[in-house]
Amino acid sequence: MAKIFISTALPYANGPCHLGHLRSTYIPADIYARYNRMIGNDVLMVGATDEHGTPIAVRADQEGCEPIDVSTRYHDLILEDIKSCDISFDSFTRTTDEKHYKIAQDYFKYLYDEGLIYEETIQQLYCENCGKFLPDRYVEGTCKFCGADARGDHCEACGRALEPTELLEPHCLTCGNTPVIKDSTQYFFKLSSFQKTIEDYIANNESLPANVKNYAENWLKEGLKDWIMTRDMKWGIPVPIEGAKGKIIYVWGEAFLGYISSAAQWSEKSGKPWEEYWNDYVIHFIGKDIIYHHSIFWPAMLAGHGCKLPDNIFAGEFLSLEGRKMSTSKNWVVWVADFVKNYESDLLRYYLTVNAPLNKDTDFSWDDFQRRINDELADVIGNFLHRTFTFTHKFFDGKIPEYKNPSEDDLAFEKAIKELPDKAGTLIADMKFREGLVEIIKTAKAGNKYFNDQEPWKAVKEDMQKAANCLYLSNQLCHSLAILLKPYIPNKADEICEIIGIDEATNWNDAKEFLETGHEINKAKPLFKKIEDETIAKEKEELYKNLDASDVEDKEESDEDKSNKKSKQDKKSKKDKKAKKEDNGDKMDLISIDEFAKVEIRIGEIVEAEKIEKSDKLLKTQINIGEKTIQVVAGLAKRYAPEDLVGRKVPVVTNLKPAKLFGTLSEGMIMATESAALLTPDDCEVGELLM
Repeated sequence: MAKIFISTALPYANGPCHLGHLRSTYIPADIYARYNRMIGNDVLMVGATDEHGTPIAVRADQEGCEPIDVSTRYHDLILEDIKSCDISFDSFTRTTDEKHYKIAQDYFKYLYDEGLIYEETIQQLYCENCGKFLPDRYVEGTCKFCGADARGDHCEACGRALEPTELLEPHCLTCGNTPVIKDSTQYFFKLSSFQKTIEDYIANNESLPANVKNYAENWLKEGLKDWIMTRDMKWGIPVPIEGAKGKIIYVWGEAFLGYISSAAQWSEKSGKPWEEYWNDYVIHFIGKDIIYHHSIFWPAMLAGHGCKLPDNIFAGEFLSLEGRKMSTSKNWVVWVADFVKNYESDLLRYYLTVNAPLNKDTDFSWDDFQRRINDELADVIGNFLHRTFTFTHKFFDGKIPEYKNPSEDDLAFEKAIKELPDKAGTLIADMKFREGLVEIIKTAKAGNKYFNDQEPWKAVKEDMQKAANCLYLSNQLCHSLAILLKPYIPNKADEICEIIGIDEATNWNDAKEFLETGHEINKAKPLFKKIEDETIAKEKEELYKNLDASDVEDKEESDEDKSNKKSKQDKKSKKDKKAKKEDNGDKMDLISIDEFAKVEIRIGEIVEAEKIEKSDKLLKTQINIGEKTIQVVAGLAKRYAPEDLVGRKVPVVTNLKPAKLFGTLSEGMIMATESAALLTPDDCEVGELLM
């Protein structure tokens, strides 16, 4: 049994949680924690709110209150958001807790005493009217690079990092006064002395995912520079050095230690030493915007203290909203609290997991959310469960029937059920949370096909044992789903357990055990309600209301311009083609080698396929292209049955602009002959780039 220390990035206590926080950090951490508890590992999952720093102080100034009032308000809201989505923390604390202050000051003092923190006089902006130095967020001005309005740490227009002294025409955010430059003594951490340590840590740690390694290695190439660890302001943890009055520890110099202080508070309550978990296996779940901090700054601080470095840093990529970057300032965002008012949290957990692998940026779309819930949870999982439970009650008095003389179809389905726990579990253990969920859904789809093929409603009249075998195995898959879905959608998993008549799922390996003949199940009840078009239309209407009028106008102009441009291009294209045909007679249209080189073709493996309703030609497929799985609509239905395609390797054009065919999103094109015959590159590797 392993002891596992799991932490989540500390949310900044100046606003509630939105969907991006859940997708990149909390949901994957919770899936991993729940799975490990179910396989018998001893898990300590900790988090806290990050409550220091200038943004909170600035907001307090604007609101005419104390910073602690702002951070307390948002700590409470964040904690409620986390609870509403069933994130199973063992400890969730605050960086304003007394315990955190002591740990942070002791840590700083240790590094100072070891000669790893030193004093240096630098120039900073000072507001003579307010009588104080101005940390980055207290200054606004003009970006020296692009001329846009910018704040003292960052220009949103061009994306460049800034120092307050680099701003043109700076002014104090509090009073509007033009600051002057004055000398200030600050404390610096000798980050540069850890260059080799961090290089070795990044290069030799096989657990680190590619995005973390790449970000860190790019930073290391430039050479590490010493890191300022203090600020001149009141709000924060005071520097514990004599003569450092009025200085606080920079928020990034103490926020990391929220993992430790949260764990330490858990230890005080539980009586268990948190160090045992840290010294066994440590994994941080973060968003990609703080990879540098966790892969370079934090390991260096730990190394300076002689501590074990994290075993893994799992960084979720960004989530956009309806094709736009999320913006809390423009309210282009979906807040967790608003979402759970109208939908069960399990639906959100499901969608944010299955939408895309976490190592890829992805988009939250209300239309796609509806499609996934309706087509997968309701039509696949919900339909299979409901039919199984209903027919068991109708034909076998609610008891699992006897299983004997199995057919080849029975044995194949039985094998799939028994293999599923190990398949899904291995994927979760490898941090492939989406792929594990897809494996579960794929088996449920196979269950629906098996159920349809066996036709138990007919078999009860012609071959009762055939019907009995069908319902026996179908109930076994339901039992397995109740357990395996627990890390993903815990509330619905508990409801399935209740119907099937078992205790709440706590042991992953129970999914490998079959229920006995005669086991009684409860009556079926609807588990997944379909989301109506009107509901989604209302969500999108409310979302677009939040945009500034100028943003909407810009978007409309942009769309109109694009439409006009496309219309002109289409007319020109038709005219050019007509002229070319007139010039060349019946000759084939030719393209240049440069045009051909733009096409990206990869080998993909079809992992799912199904017919599109009301179309006799089109199939909807899910294709693994190595780095991700894409959805492709293909005109193959007249030549191939969906089940015949699963497992086939096909060449796929992967850099086509996504389009909707028959109302279904298609993200690529399967290469086939004019008669819809597939090309079969069976000797190629999945994901292999052909051109």
